[in-house]
Amino acid sequence: MSNRDKLIVALDVADLGAAEKLVAKLAPYVGMFKVGLELYTAAGPAAVHMIKERGGRVFADLKLHDIPNTVARAARALVRHGVDMLNVHAAGGSQMLRAAVEAVKDEADGQGRRAPLLIAVTVLTSLDEAGLREEVGVRRGLVEQVVFWARLARECGLDGVVASALELEAIRRACGPDWVIVTPGIRPQGSRSDDQSRVLTPGEAVRRGASYLVVGRPVISAPDPVEAAVSILGEMGAT
Repeated sequence: MSNRDKLIVALDVADLGAAEKLVAKLAPYVGMFKVGLELYTAAGPAAVHMIKERGGRVFADLKLHDIPNTVARAARALVRHGVDMLNVHAAGGSQMLRAAVEAVKDEADGQGRRAPLLIAVTVLTSLDEAGLREEVGVRRGLVEQVVFWARLARECGLDGVVASALELEAIRRACGPDWVIVTPGIRPQGSRSDDQSRVLTPGEAVRRGASYLVVGRPVISAPDPVEAAVSILGEMGAT
């Protein structure tokens, strides 16, 4: 997989027009675009369709977390919209995770298409060790909890997880070389961490074993988003 294929740009913008302008500029340099809660709430499936119509690939970052039947039905709808990757919260438990796996595979089979990657969210990259313990009430250490949820996701038949770059090596040891790890909280050299607590540079994340990197503000808020994306691709190659 090329570095371009590994780069996912988060379209964390408030309207479809802004997203469309970014896709037009960045499509030659980006392997996938992330449609998260902000854009999906503002524009709905039209955001997914806009990217697909322009030949792009879509990561639906909606972090589904509900009773199994509701998550399964939502996952089916996302498959029908043609997404290439979607995620659910590992904290939803094995019954929910297995329902999502079955729904995604069944819906994709019914359409005669390859199933999108289904990945589980572990611990949000905005949380640190103290927040996980004192505010969320998880007694395991942060890395231990991430690995626990990664193993659960693998046992339930998912394709991978979302996890910060700081847990990459522990997940690789636990889940193997082919397990997909999508890593947000990526910050190029010299940039701010913003509201992310667990961050690494693009090159370091690739070196530690990330399958995909998710980059938002350092690209979409840059004076020249294309230049920012190209610079990140360069850092990814400097491993």
